[in-house]
Parts: sequence; structure tokens; C-alpha cells
Amino acid sequence: MCKSVIHPFLAALPKCEHHAHLEGTLSPDLEFELAKKNNIRLPQDDPAFKSPESLLERYAQFTSVNDFLHYYSIGMSVLLTASDFQQLALAYFKHAATDGVLHAEVFFNPEEHTARGVKYETIVTGFKTACEIAELELGITTRLIICVLRHFPVQSAMETFHTAVAAGHFEDGTLAGLGLNSTELNNPPVKWKAVFEEAEKAGIRRTAHAAEEGPPQYIADALDILHVQRIDHGRRLVEDPVLMRRVADRGIMLTLCPISNVCLKVVSTIKDVPIRKFLDAGVRFSINSDVPAYFGGYILENYCAVQEAFQLNLEEWKVITENAIQGSWCDEGRKTELSSASAQCFKKFAS
Repeated sequence: MCKSVIHPFLAALPKCEHHAHLEGTLSPDLEFELAKKNNIRLPQDDPAFKSPESLLERYAQFTSVNDFLHYYSIGMSVLLTASDFQQLALAYFKHAATDGVLHAEVFFNPEEHTARGVKYETIVTGFKTACEIAELELGITTRLIICVLRHFPVQSAMETFHTAVAAGHFEDGTLAGLGLNSTELNNPPVKWKAVFEEAEKAGIRRTAHAAEEGPPQYIADALDILHVQRIDHGRRLVEDPVLMRRVADRGIMLTLCPISNVCLKVVSTIKDVPIRKFLDAGVRFSINSDVPAYFGGYILENYCAVQEAFQLNLEEWKVITENAIQGSWCDEGRKTELSSASAQCFKKFAS
């Protein structure tokens, strides 16, 4: 945690999280616990799996996105039952609540699970139950965003989308939108045009990972071809001033993940994340944790890391906070509540 004089303010600040992968909140302790419960044999030839502690140490040494994805896939293998998915998500929501999160929009990846025999209904039942408990017991409003994966065939994405549509989960509000994630390299957004066209025709919100490791053009493609309303990551937008101006003018929100960027070696330090440049250019963004169990940084750690790197003042945090609220996919009534909570916090710490 930061040693900044405004740390108590950062801790108290009402937060919205828009970029957290539920599978990425699987702690080593829970991974070992569920592996034992479900009789899953973790890799014996990898010393990282000697204990939860050794696995956590290995997580601190990721060399690339693909290196991370290897361990990420192993972690997902322990999730089999609805109660497993519920336990996973609820653990995240409890941690988020202690960090001051009042609204969370979270990703999940059905393809990783259905490919190994877990039914779509099992996944959604577990996550939906956790969302209901989080709202009832923790006061966190939630939205589930189903994601399709770049490292799976496009046909798999279409089948996953159709399964969700057939289940009525977009129509009944179980799902708030459609996302696209996983490694960007050699996977331009245009590949998923047909899936996103169907989502758009159905009035479903859309977002996509772009320009974390891929070029800024992926942001333009996500906007122009997939017609997304939000960009996940988007850090390389700063390399294209014309596109950056367009994104700012349209009020497109980026969901930045500072600690994740450092852990995956796409930047060297938090100072390399273009927080200041985006603020100066009027680009809207929120600050998020991405896959916190693997990168050792939940949302408050990310807020602290940004503060230590950029020494933002309360007015700048007010801009970030309000943009995060307005960029959320909740209704206007909830946005008003979140803005009111934010105003009270700023009033308290400004005096």
C-alpha cells in the first residue's frame, strides 16, 4: 500500500471496477482447496505447484502474456461445480468490498470451461448466485460480462454467444454485455465481426480488449468494426494522437489495469502507463485490477500504485471517479447513488 498522505482518502473512495476477470481472482489457496475437493491433480512436474506459497512466488515471475495464460488455464481446471464458481466470485466480491468497490462489472470466459466439459448453465448459475449475495450482503451492485476468447476458434465464440442468447441471459439481465479478450497478437478484432454484429442487432452492450499489447489500430478496429462502447486496456492509444482525440471526443472509456501492465511486461513501471497523458487529453478511464490473484494487486493496490507514480490531487481523482461512474453499465438511478457517495467522500477529505 502507498505511504501517501491521501492514502486514507484512496481507501475510502467509492470505486467502480470494470475490468476484473473472475477466473483471475482465483487465489493459490483456493486453487489448491478446490483441486483437493474435486480430485484434480495439479501438475507434478512443475515445482510451482509444490504449495500455494510456491505458486504465488511463480506468479511474480511472469515473462509474457502467454506465460501467464499457461498458469491461468491450469487454475481454471479446478472449477467444476456451480458452488465452485460461486465461491470464487464471492471471494472476489468480499475483497472488493474491503477496497471500497460499490459497483463491479466482471468478466468470465465460458469457452475455457465448456471446452473441458463444464456446462454453461453451471458457470452462470454459480456466478449469478454470487452476484445476488454480493448485492444483498455487501451492497455491491454487479454486472456480468460474458467474454469470447481470441485463442479459441471464431466458431466457438459464435456458439457461446448463441448459447447465452438462447438461455435468455441478455434479455433477463443476467448478462450485461459481450466482451472480447485474451492475447491480441495476430488476433485483430475484425475476426469477431460477425459475433459482434449479432450482438449489436440485439441491442447488447459490447467491449473489447485492445492495444494492451496490440497496436493502436486495434482500438480503431474495435470501434469501427465491432462498434464497441468501451475499450479494455487501451494503453497504446497514446501512440496515435488523432485516434486519442477521437476517443476523448466520443467519451469512450478505457478500463486501465496498471499493475497488470507491469506484471505482463507490456510496460516497465507504473509511470509508463499513460495516466497523466490521458488526463491531460480528456480521455476517460477507470482503474482496475484485471487478474488480481495472479498479479498481486486488487483495485486499491492499483489506486495506490497510480498515486505513488503520478501524485494526483483530489480534483484529478474526482475526474477519474466520476468518469468511472458515468462509464458504468448500471442504470441512471444507481449512477446518481454512486455520485452522491463520491461527493460525500470528497467533501469529507477536502475539509
